[in-house]
Amino acid sequence: MVRRPFASLALILSLAACDPVTGTVVGGAAAVGVGAAEERGFEAAVDDAKIRTAINALYFDHDFDMYRGLTMTVTEGRVLLTGTVKRPEAHIDAVRLAWQAAGVRQVIDEIQVTDKSDVTDYATDVWIANNLRTRMMFDQNIRNINYTVDVVNGVVYLMGVAQSQEELDRVLAHARDIGNVKRVINHVLLKTDPHRHNL
Repeated sequence: MVRRPFASLALILSLAACDPVTGTVVGGAAAVGVGAAEERGFEAAVDDAKIRTAINALYFDHDFDMYRGLTMTVTEGRVLLTGTVKRPEAHIDAVRLAWQAAGVRQVIDEIQVTDKSDVTDYATDVWIANNLRTRMMFDQNIRNINYTVDVVNGVVYLMGVAQSQEELDRVLAHARDIGNVKRVINHVLLKTDPHRHNL
């Protein structure tokens, strides 16, 4: 296969952070701007944006279906991989490639191997994700900017930095209270957790 890394990178940058659950596109600069307001701060947000771009380029060059079918969240060098692939080999490749990006400190593998997802499943996932984001936004006891939500086949994946255990408990309670949620997988760290900087 002929590789065109510069062309691939240009395409990735132009598509920058497309959220497949919501269908919205967040440019790299916008993502970094939001990151500056988060607990992780501006420099970490820039580093995370670089990691995300590098992994997207690796996926795009390796397999377009992988690039299109997987979602990643990057927080302080921790990479959460969600989404679906059809073959176990693709699953292994996705994790291996994620580790190749400079600055990655941890890869959290939540990829599902399945070929059973359909349009109905996707619509339900979008509904769950939007419902949870809305609940968090209007809960004055939650700093929702510090959380990311991914939903795959009814499984909610949470990542980010919680101000306190009480805040995290509220987020988890909101997620579990939404209809059609099968499971809630929590990868959120507390603000005071030493693992944030020592992975």
